[in-house]
Amino acid sequence: MASVPATVVAVSGLVGGYGVARWTKRRPLGGVALAAAGAVAATGWQQKAGTATAAALTGTYVAAFAGSHPLAKKIGAWPAVFAVAGGVAVASWVAVDRRG
Repeated sequence: MASVPATVVAVSGLVGGYGVARWTKRRPLGGVALAAAGAVAATGWQQKAGTATAAALTGTYVAAFAGSHPLAKKIGAWPAVFAVAGGVAVASWVAVDRRG
């Protein structure tokens, strides 16, 4: 069975976490989705590229989540979420997934 790339999991966590929080009107539920996807992505990063890379990308994931909030005030919520998710996707792909 093929595994899902950590990049896809991370992007899904950022976008899905926001979507869950918005559509259920329960921010903690969105946080659960965000955290669960982040944990799965971190495990994938660690298995493919090692602990240091996983730690750096996990930090990027958390920073993207935090950074989406002030960015949303400038460009809107969904555009901010997609922008930071794109940044995480690029970082993850460069650091891990492009290696094959």
